[in-house]
Amino acid sequence: MNRRHFVFLAAASPLAYAAHAAEGFEVTRTDAEWRAMLTDAQYRVMRREKTEPAFSSPLDKQYGKGEYHCRGCDLHIYRSEAKYDSTTGWPSFYESVDGAVATKTDYKLIYPRTEVHCRRCGSHLGHIFNDGPKPTGERHCLNGVSLVFKPA
Repeated sequence: MNRRHFVFLAAASPLAYAAHAAEGFEVTRTDAEWRAMLTDAQYRVMRREKTEPAFSSPLDKQYGKGEYHCRGCDLHIYRSEAKYDSTTGWPSFYESVDGAVATKTDYKLIYPRTEVHCRRCGSHLGHIFNDGPKPTGERHCLNGVSLVFKPA
């Protein structure tokens, strides 16, 4: 990567966030409303696309039967049956509920990654990697602060 490419990506990053924030979602809130309903850590992850520290979420070791919902809008997004221990320190799933999430390419670390967010409110959930188990081969590596576990 040359310097020109790096400078372009660095300059485009805030523009990409602004475009993402302006997309039309079924559930929308003002920035003030998001800040009022979320903790600082939840806001940084869900609205500013940051990452929580590894091994910080109690949901990483939650293996009970139930459903995982988006903290931002309560949409059912993952099933406990698709959860597994990736040993990465983040809750990991090999698939989402059909139609519950959307993705976009993220260049924040210079190289492209697949970011996953709630399709209904746009909240950042984490990233999808191609090193997961069968049947999909995917690892949906999620931030626990973006999720709410609802036991069966």
